[in-house]
Amino acid sequence: MKKTKFKNYLDYIYIFLIGLITSFSLPPYNYWYLNFLTFSLFFILLFKRRDKKIVFFALCGYFFGFGYFLSSLYWIPISLTFDKNFETLVPFAIILIPAFLSLFYAFALALFRMFFIHNSLFSNILIFSLMFSIFEYLRGNIFSGFPWNLFAYSLSENLNIIQINSLIGVYAFNMIIITIFSSPSIIYLSRTKKNLLGFSLILVTFISFFAYGFYKKNSFHNLNDQTLSANIKVLSTNIPIERFYSNLDAEQILIKLIKLSEPTLNEHTIFIWPEGVIPNTNLKKLNIEYDYLFANSFKENHTIILGVNDDNLIDGEKKYYNSLSAIDNKTNVLFKYYKNQLVPFGEFIPFENLLSKIGLRSLTNNYQSYSFSKTRNLFNFKYDTKITILPLICYEIIYSGKLSDKKDYNFIVNISEDGWFGNSIGPFQHFAHTIFRSIEYGKYTLRSANNGISAIVDPTGTIIDKIDIDKEGFISIKQIKELDRTLFFEFGNKIYFLIILLYIFLIFSFKKSENE
Repeated sequence: MKKTKFKNYLDYIYIFLIGLITSFSLPPYNYWYLNFLTFSLFFILLFKRRDKKIVFFALCGYFFGFGYFLSSLYWIPISLTFDKNFETLVPFAIILIPAFLSLFYAFALALFRMFFIHNSLFSNILIFSLMFSIFEYLRGNIFSGFPWNLFAYSLSENLNIIQINSLIGVYAFNMIIITIFSSPSIIYLSRTKKNLLGFSLILVTFISFFAYGFYKKNSFHNLNDQTLSANIKVLSTNIPIERFYSNLDAEQILIKLIKLSEPTLNEHTIFIWPEGVIPNTNLKKLNIEYDYLFANSFKENHTIILGVNDDNLIDGEKKYYNSLSAIDNKTNVLFKYYKNQLVPFGEFIPFENLLSKIGLRSLTNNYQSYSFSKTRNLFNFKYDTKITILPLICYEIIYSGKLSDKKDYNFIVNISEDGWFGNSIGPFQHFAHTIFRSIEYGKYTLRSANNGISAIVDPTGTIIDKIDIDKEGFISIKQIKELDRTLFFEFGNKIYFLIILLYIFLIFSFKKSENE
């Protein structure tokens, strides 16, 4: 009995290390080929331990997840280091965040063991991928959702392969890519005719993804350019995150933003500034105290999109919002959008009435939690129908299939503050989502980040221009190519559920063929 327990402990350590190594497939490392090794080794161990109980499989899933998330999400607690009130929570957060997220993989592997088919290797690879994928989907959608670091994002630099996301979306792609990564285990475990048929099916799928991507990228780049009526300038800044906890001068920051914008007086221009870079001010204060700066620097043919707080009195209660707003040269508000998806503890405190009594408050707001908004309207520049934007603030870009029900927009505008990630891998992981959303929705994404990566990304995920984390300045776009709506844009994650049905059909088909 002791020998068996000791062997189990060795298995758990082995699985933990496999999860940790898998994390290096993600940005900024992008050693995606590691996944062929790690997923195959993971599946081989599980297949060889197929007579073990569900608890063993669940713990294997848990330790894999713990290694994976501990290594890839260590940067989240960095945000707590900027406020001395939260510094003592950092060690707990480093452990508790991966400890919680690992539960999803534990449940995935427990169900894998429940549905394990003893006489069909290929069917088990499909079940393994299916269960992982379903719980990745759940992780991205329940408890406000945290779809960060899906295994699919390891391929963010392989643009030909990931073009298929324009048809099926990242969740379906995630499921298929887990199958592809696990497929070398077939060569090691059992090279029967049926299993080699399954391996061939996976190989053909992988090659077809590449071929489709090559065709789609070439087709897009052969489209004619269309000139916009306005030049769009995307700013990138490195204003320190300490502005939330010090008395940095808002006027001096505004002067810096205007200088970086380099407005050309006679040119129609849309300026996109990052999220929340102007400290100690809000939309109303901007209009009252700093209107002269805008009036002296910009003209009637200029529009500034920026992230700034706003507040409203609703039923006698003052509510605060994280806003993306568009203003003219006289700081008149042309459009404003209030953030839908707020960051727990960063922008709002769950159960605030209770937790505020023990001193907890949101990191980015000194007064009270931000309030949620339930609407995401589009902003249309009436002088050019080709410029209609879908506004997204910070990590709202990570929610595949949940951007908007509205269809008539040409650009996704994502403003962000990545300074909370510190000098870590976090900003690179955040940026990878921009590439996938651009491909899924077939839209240009304009990303303006403070202390992060600012970029213009075309509908194939190709980076037209970008500014790295440690640089400041602007990039611009005046010409675009218009792409037809993608299949995923039209149907969203309904396609994922169809792929699930396809997997179930294949599982039963291969199981039946093995029994004949």
